[in-house]
This record gives sequence, structure tokens and C-alpha cells, in this order.
Amino acid sequence: MLSALTGYSQENVEYQKPPASILELVDVERAPIVAIDSKKEQMLFYYRDAFKSLSDLSQPELRLAGLRINPKTNISSTTSFYTNIKYKKLNDKELQQIANLPADARITYTSMSPDETKLAFTNTSDEGVELWMVDLKTLQATQLTDAILNANTGSPYIWFSNSESMLVKTLPEDRKALISKEDAIPTGPIVSTSDGQISQNRTYQDLLKNKTDEANFETLLTSEIYKINVDGSKTMWKERNLHRGMSFSPNGEYVLLNTITPPYSYLVPFYSFPVKSDIYTADGKLVTEFHHSALLENLPIGFMATETGKRSISWRSDKPATLYWAEALDGGDPANEVPYRDEVYQLDAPFTGTPQFLTKTINRYGGIYWGNNQYALLLDQWWNTRNQKTYVFNPSDNTVEPTIITDRNYQDVYSSPGSPHTQRNDMDRNVLTIDKDNIYMFGEGFTADGQFPFIDELNLKTLKKKRLYTSAYTNKVEDLYSFIDIKKGTVLTRMQSPTDYPNYFVQNIKNKKEPIAVTSFENPFKSIADVHKEVITYKRDDGVELSGTLYLPAGYDKTKKEKLPMIMWAYPTEFKDKSSAGQSTSNPNSFTYLSYGNPIYWVTRGYAILDDASFPIVGEGDTQPNDTFVEQLVANAKAAIDAVDALGYIDRNRVAVGGHSYGAFMTANLLSHSNLFAAGIARSGAYNRTLTPFGFQSEERSYWTSPDVYNIMSPFMNADKMKTPLLLTHGEDDNNSGTHTMQSERYFQALKSFGAPVRLVVLPKESHGYAAKQNILHLLWEQDQWLDKYVMNKKD
Repeated sequence: MLSALTGYSQENVEYQKPPASILELVDVERAPIVAIDSKKEQMLFYYRDAFKSLSDLSQPELRLAGLRINPKTNISSTTSFYTNIKYKKLNDKELQQIANLPADARITYTSMSPDETKLAFTNTSDEGVELWMVDLKTLQATQLTDAILNANTGSPYIWFSNSESMLVKTLPEDRKALISKEDAIPTGPIVSTSDGQISQNRTYQDLLKNKTDEANFETLLTSEIYKINVDGSKTMWKERNLHRGMSFSPNGEYVLLNTITPPYSYLVPFYSFPVKSDIYTADGKLVTEFHHSALLENLPIGFMATETGKRSISWRSDKPATLYWAEALDGGDPANEVPYRDEVYQLDAPFTGTPQFLTKTINRYGGIYWGNNQYALLLDQWWNTRNQKTYVFNPSDNTVEPTIITDRNYQDVYSSPGSPHTQRNDMDRNVLTIDKDNIYMFGEGFTADGQFPFIDELNLKTLKKKRLYTSAYTNKVEDLYSFIDIKKGTVLTRMQSPTDYPNYFVQNIKNKKEPIAVTSFENPFKSIADVHKEVITYKRDDGVELSGTLYLPAGYDKTKKEKLPMIMWAYPTEFKDKSSAGQSTSNPNSFTYLSYGNPIYWVTRGYAILDDASFPIVGEGDTQPNDTFVEQLVANAKAAIDAVDALGYIDRNRVAVGGHSYGAFMTANLLSHSNLFAAGIARSGAYNRTLTPFGFQSEERSYWTSPDVYNIMSPFMNADKMKTPLLLTHGEDDNNSGTHTMQSERYFQALKSFGAPVRLVVLPKESHGYAAKQNILHLLWEQDQWLDKYVMNKKD
């Protein structure tokens, strides 16, 4: 009885480190994140630590309405920080250090002023969040406030258009004290009711559970808004409330302020709570109460379901002060058959007139690229068919039907027309770059023969395209970033190769001279510079084209074809047609990044690695992909092993499979339904789909609609079939929808009860993605030990 109650035995394991060949690739200095101003003149370099510490993850935390908040510092406990900032002009050779940055800086929420002469950022000290500013002429940092900012729902400030002031969410001076669970005395039971309306919500984490949670949620999200000047002086702008977000009109004269209101919900996260959208003048006077959305916990079934009434309210970027929004024409219910799903309206200041109809969309509205009074591009999308349309329309004449300029399967990457080039206008907003009737499309350029990024000129009147540039590199990847000067033909690009870290260059697409380097980041993974890397293509039995990136150890002699053990890493993706499923976006010339998330480290340990192996799950027509999920998983895996085995490189009896999240779910299914693998590694997965009964991943049907799909796809339901060694790992505090830590704990118990070789490693303090250095090093050690025992040294 005692054995049954304790569940499973524990090992007293202290933190370990992986072998030296892996360790030297983990503990490296990372290159900075690069940001570039709109004129392509100034570059900012943001440095960060590769890992957090366990003490970072052990800070106080409250989990409320889908948020994880540090109640001491008033910022999300999952926030990643920069530790340093450097600066250079595009054509300068050397980087310059920003002076007077805070000691032990923890920097985030960086934003250039509209005139791009200043940089604001927040710094999180032990006491809370401070507001700082950098003068980009002197490169001196200045602290503007004490630790009074409220960053619990994201960035706590926005710039005024004059670049001399900011609107800032701050903590109320007489803020209520938080209620501890120990001090909370119930005044009654927790009661939930249903009025008979359908309410099928996904399995969310960290929801409100009781009145104490509600009270603490209000306390943590309540803020006052101040106007704070760059000299540090401040004036009250708006009294306390649950202010969520704010945005200036392009001309800077109005503010759209969104505020959360009751009723709250115990079923959905905070972003589905009611929101009051009011418009104020720049000096804080109410203009109009524009909209009040409802609580969104009873949406119709389906990924394309949406709310009724106004949604996606925003400012037109090409007009001084014009709001636009979408409204559903199908009641928000994708089951309703209608010729048009959504319509778009606009309303000019002072926002008291009748809204003006702009256009309608056949699919669900997906956003607008504004250009000028003559041209704008609108996107719509329908998940069930993977269809996406792009329309060009005249925003000043709603009597003219919009013209569909693309009508395509958005998963068909080979047909992608690219994305329109945008530039900053005089009101500091991104708008289409338009020369007469022409816009410019930047494309990634994936084809069946490789990747060749391109720039097209598209005439919006005639819809004729002209190819301006196609990258011809066959030994590196050229990422086309943005025009510097269209007339001169200068473009900011990024170049990389398997051993050359991505660096920025100035490329002239007219004279095609040698690109000029503007950064010089070094490869931090030089010890694997001689590793062989190639993208292999192959077919599964039904003819679907597949691919994967194959790595072989440095010095491996392909002519002798020594039989290596192999690790295959993958993540399933759902498609509605075989053609799109067979397309490849892998490029053998891309830089080889290493992170705990991929298995490439083990190429130094004598393994062949097949990374990012294609695992399409296809459901054409009325058939849904998951109707044959298991069969397609096994077919994908068999095709991959067959392909590498046919090259003569591997011992197919010593192949491991692994994945994270949905890749872990894949791994458990493969071990349950095939005998292709010697071992598996499954990190932070979900294994019992009845615990996510209202949909998961790309499955929108409920358990009660398709019980067989849920049961067949659940490794937990097939635990009696699984006899292959499996390493399960999970973060102790997983915050991802559907992958509660309990999923691994219960699956481990089931496997152990049937005698399967299984090990469960729960990493303290970790969420869905792992962050602490100690935990990541130990994870790599665990994986190495597991692979060494069950794959490298597998006993026949």
C-alpha cells in the first residue's frame, strides 16, 4: 500500500554537467540583438546573458488570469532582459558603449523616440521597474523615474509625438496590499454557473480561481498614467484603473486607451476579459467612450470564431487621426455560410460621426498595410482551407470593389509573393513604400531548387510584376532586410553560411559590387566548423516529399561509410494538401545555431543528426489531418530512417527520436506505435488528450465530437504498448496551454506500471521553455547519459 501511495521512487541527483565537447558549445558568449532606425543610419546592439540563474527563477511570483507576475518588481516573471547596449552609425567601424547605464542592468521595453534622437528603456531593479532614457547624440543614459512603473501587462510607456515626453503607467501611490492565501478567509463557496450557452475553451494555465485571485489581479493591474518629461518632471494624466494599453494617433493629438473591466472569468485569460476603449485628447480630456467589448468565454466553435461588434481597433497609419476596425458579418461563427465574413469601417476625428464603410473580406480579416489615399493592401485568411487573399483597395472610394491580387494556400511557401516594403512617414508610422503606382515586395525565395531571396516591383494599377533582384548565392544565405535608397539600389542585407555568423551588409542591387560589411560578429561555435551539413530530400510511401538537415561528425569519411548511431529531432505540422506538405524551407547554407532545443551538440559525440526532419500530417478535402495522425507519423519516421540508411551512414538499429512540446507528443506516439527506434527523448509534452478536450495544437474538434481521434492519438491510452526506453523531462512550472507538468508525471506512472524503461526528470522552477543554466546543463547531461546507454551502446 505504501508503494502504491508514493507512486514512484526518487533518485537523489545533484546538478550535473554534460561532457566537455558539449559544455564548450553551451557556455559561449552570444552575439547581440541588432536594431536599426528607420533611416538606416543608426544601429543599436543589445547584449544579453544566454541563461537565467535559479535565483532568477526563484523570485516571488503570482499566477493570475494567464499572467505570471513578480509582485515585488511589477513585471512579468518570464521577462528576458538585456544587460548592455552599444551603438554605432551604419558606416562607422567601431561600436560605442552607452555610458551611465544602470549597474547590474536588466533592460527591456526599448523604444526610440519619434524623431529617433533618443532611446527609452525600462530597467528592473530589486525594488521594481524604472524608466531610463539615452541621448543618442551624447550616448549618455539618464534615469527618469524611481522604481514606480507598472509593467505587469507589457510595455508601460509610449512616446508623445514631440519626442520630449512619454505617457507612463505607474503604480498608485496608495496601492492596496496583496492578499496572501494564508490570510484569505473565505466568505462563501466558489460557484460557477452555465446558462446553457455553448462555451468550449482550451485548457489554459494560471487562471483566476477565487475572489482572492480577483482582488490581487485588480491590485497588480491597477495603474495611474503620468506624463513624464525627458527632464524627469511629471504630471498626472489619468487616474487609477486597470489600464491595459494605450496608443497615440499618428498626429499625436489623441490617445486610444484600453482598460480592463469586470466581469472577470475563471475560464479564459485576461486578454479575453471585457475591455473599454476610450479616446482622449493628448492632454487627457475624454473625447468619446468609443467601444466596450464583452467577455469572450462563449465564442462559437472553431479557430475562425471571433467576437461580434468592433474588434482590432487601431489607427490608420497614413491619416492624422482616423480609427479603423473590423466587424464580423457571420455572427463570429465559422459554421455560418455567408459570402463575406468581415467588413471594415473607419471613423475620422472627432469620432462622433457615422462610421464609414471601407471594404469587405471573403475570409476572416487579417490586417491592412496602409499606403495613401489611393492604395492600401488588405489581408484575410481562413484556417480550415489554409487560404489567404491579398486585396488592393482605394480607401478614399468605397464604391470601387477591391481587387484580389493574391489568392493562395498560405502554407505553399514556393508561391509566396513576399511582403511589402514599408517606410516611416512624417507621422512616425510605417506605410507602404509607393513610387507612383509601384510597391516593392521582399520575398524569402524558397523554391524546389533552393532558396533565392528576391525583390519585386509590383504595379498596383496594372498588377504587373518586375523582378528587380534575385539572390544568386549558392554557398551562403542572403536575407534581404530593407531598402536604404531605392533610387541608388542600396539594400541592407544579412549574410550567413554554415560557419559564418549572420552579419549585416550594404548591397547594391544595381551595380552588384561586393557587399560592404557593417557588422562583424564571430562564430561562437568554432569547434564544430568542420562538421558536415547537408539538406537531404526523400519521399514517404505515399509520395509526399520530405526533407531534413543531416549533420555528420567532423572527419567522418563518407566513402568508408562507418555505421553511426543517429538522433532524429522533429515537430509535426498539419497541412491540407500534399503539395504544400512536401515543400522545404531548410537551407544547408544557413548558420548552424546551437541551443538546448536542438540535438546538434551530439555530432561531437559521434552521432549522425537528422534535425528538423519533415513530419507533415496531411488531411485533404473533408478529411482532417489528425484522422490518420499515427499512420502518418510512422510513415514520416520510416522514410527518414530509410533515406539516411540508404546513404550508408547509420546503423538503423541505433536511432533515437526526440522533440519538445508537440515534438514530445510525437516521440511518445512513435515509440508506442512502431519499433523503429532504440530510444526516445520527450520534453515538456502532453500525452493524455482527454485532458485537453476542447482542442489542441491544430485540432479544433472536441473530444466528444471525435473521441476515437483523441484516444488513438493519446500515448497515455497506449501506455501498455510502449516498451522502448523513454527519457521524459518537464519544467516544474510549465505555463503552456495543455502541457501541464502533470502530463509527464501521469504518463511516467502509467509507463512504469507496465514495466517500460522510463526516466522522468522534472526541472525545478522551469516553465515550458527552459531558462536556468543549471537546469539546462543538467538536461544535456541527462540526454547524453540516456543516449549513451540506450543508443550508442545499445545491446542487441
